[in-house]
Amino acid sequence: MSFPPGIPSVDPVEAERRLREGDPDGRRPLLVDVRNLDEFIDARVAGTRLIPIPEFGARFGELPTDRPLLFLCHSGSRSAAATAHLVRLGRTDVTNITGGIVGWSRAGLPLVHGPLEPGEGV
Repeated sequence: MSFPPGIPSVDPVEAERRLREGDPDGRRPLLVDVRNLDEFIDARVAGTRLIPIPEFGARFGELPTDRPLLFLCHSGSRSAAATAHLVRLGRTDVTNITGGIVGWSRAGLPLVHGPLEPGEGV
């Protein structure tokens, strides 16, 4: 899948590296999943913040502005839309994960499955 120019994107392996190592300034990004709750329960990355895309327009103000954001969805389309929205608003530290959770899984990166633990996704 290709994305319109101006949407910063990385593949799942690079996203996982950024989550582990942080950026050159030592800031660790926040991973934001924009899928629906049922998709999130089925498979998710540990430590991810859930803001479903239908709620994103009303809730993106909850996201921190002092650290980079990585966006994830099923295949990369909804997360690209969320990333593009914040880029249009002037954010320069937002990045879409191409391939979404499908690409994450195909890359053999760790996932959590099943019921949420208290506070998970918040």
